[in-house]
Amino acid sequence: MKTVVVGLSGGVDSSVSALLLKRLGYNVIGLFMKNWEEEGQCKAAEDYEDVVKVSTKLGIPHYSVNFTKEYRETVFQDFLVSYKAGYTPNPDILCNREIKFKVFLEKALELGADYLATGHYCQRDPDGRLLRGEDPTKDQSYFLHAVSQKALQKVLFPIGDKRKSEVRKMAKEQGLATAEKKDSTGICFIGKRAFKPFLEDYLQPQPGPFETLDGTVVGTHDGIQFYTIGQRKGMKLGGEGDAWYVVDKDVPRNAVIVVRGANHPALFSDWLRASHFTWIAETPLLPLRCTAKVRYRQEDTPCTLLESGEVLFDKPQRAVTPGQSIVFYEGKLCLGGAIIRSPRLVGSSLFSCIAKSSRRFAAD
Repeated sequence: MKTVVVGLSGGVDSSVSALLLKRLGYNVIGLFMKNWEEEGQCKAAEDYEDVVKVSTKLGIPHYSVNFTKEYRETVFQDFLVSYKAGYTPNPDILCNREIKFKVFLEKALELGADYLATGHYCQRDPDGRLLRGEDPTKDQSYFLHAVSQKALQKVLFPIGDKRKSEVRKMAKEQGLATAEKKDSTGICFIGKRAFKPFLEDYLQPQPGPFETLDGTVVGTHDGIQFYTIGQRKGMKLGGEGDAWYVVDKDVPRNAVIVVRGANHPALFSDWLRASHFTWIAETPLLPLRCTAKVRYRQEDTPCTLLESGEVLFDKPQRAVTPGQSIVFYEGKLCLGGAIIRSPRLVGSSLFSCIAKSSRRFAAD
């Protein structure tokens, strides 16, 4: 009998994953992972109570591991460095690569498991290549694009071929404590708190100017790390006309560049440069025609990836954000991805001040 350690998070997806594996005849062990410690701010204790309830209901043993030290050193510190540099990072992607499918996987194998299973909505083929989840509204391959094929060969995704509605239905039918539990959103170490006050505890904010494309100062921002490309809310900029949107951040001058209108040309990019490429299996031959996402839950767009690390989009993309990930696909197959560094705006010759400030990312 094969042994599977299921990463139980206290949510419905991992709970049903354990249920399905037990039905298939695996020896199932539940393992809860704690990544953050801060008095009264993370709901880990509540989640663990649900893990205990589900494990008891299913009749499986359960354990807890603490990776807070590893998380701070490999994920959270990178998160802070990126924000300080003016980027908008995605710590969930780094957490998957360095914590869930590395140290957590290693712990599962140490316990004698043949596989680690998680409640992610994605799939893999027999060779360990990553495939999209069957539910297009929940597919999480975007967040796992940096996990290696070697690691994925030891991973099972029991609900990857199911839709969320099916998963909740199974949980209700089996009377699992997590059946009606809301999906977790955001980053665990932020919890239910507002993002801005949390970040202020770690990065000293430095107010600076909101500027238009021609350099006109239209207000004062609270700190460059609090703003991201495409942002509309929270800037306290008024006046007659369309709403203001962030289109760039000039870190050396501590300036946030804004425009009016949700469809302003400065919000669109037809090209970007990326770095830190990771490929799940072998590196593809370049140039490569494929599709890509520049954010989660976005529809794929056809593009061409060049040997220089540049990506040319067939259709301009809105609010391409330095620090976020671009993820590449061939049909259902997730090839890998990279970190966005410097997007080029549509008609960028008209916006020389933006092009100048964006060049800072290309040097990284």
